[in-house]
Amino acid sequence: MGAESAYLDIETSFRGAITVIGIFRPGEETVQWVGERITVANLLASLDGVATLKTYNGSRFDLPVIRQRMGLDLTGLFNHQDLMYACWKLGLKGGLKSVERQLGLKRETAGVDGMMAMQLWALWEEQGDEAALKKLLHYNREDVELLREVECLLAKYPLSA
Repeated sequence: MGAESAYLDIETSFRGAITVIGIFRPGEETVQWVGERITVANLLASLDGVATLKTYNGSRFDLPVIRQRMGLDLTGLFNHQDLMYACWKLGLKGGLKSVERQLGLKRETAGVDGMMAMQLWALWEEQGDEAALKKLLHYNREDVELLREVECLLAKYPLSA
C-alpha cells in the first residue's frame, strides 16, 4: 500500500446498520457507498493504495461499527489517525461540526447532525424520499471533505494555553 491518506466517515440507521460510507482521497472524487452497495469488497477497493485512514471520532465510532457490522478490522489493514484527539490537544472540543465552526469553516448542510442523518435515511428507506437521500449524501460528503480542511487548519492553529 502507498503513502496515501483517505478520510472516512460513516452514517448509520436508528437500528445501527451502516447506511453510508464516505471516503475522500485528495485529488479524487469522493466515493460514497450506500445501503446494499456497502460491502467489504467495495470498501477495500475504494481504499486500495491507502496507507492511513483519517477520521473524526473514528476510533470510538466509525471503525468499531465497521468491525462489528462488516467483520472488517480496518485498524489491522491501515494506519489510523483520529483527528478528534489532535483537536483536543489544541483545545478544540466538541463534535466535528463544533470544531469546524471554531476553525471558521462553513457547511452547506449546516444544522444537519447525526440524528438528522438517521432521520433522512429513514425517509429514504421507508418512503423512497430522493431529496432525503440526496441531503444525507451531501452531509456525508461534507463530513469527509471538510475533515481534510480541519486537518490542514490544525497545522496552523496556535497551541492553547
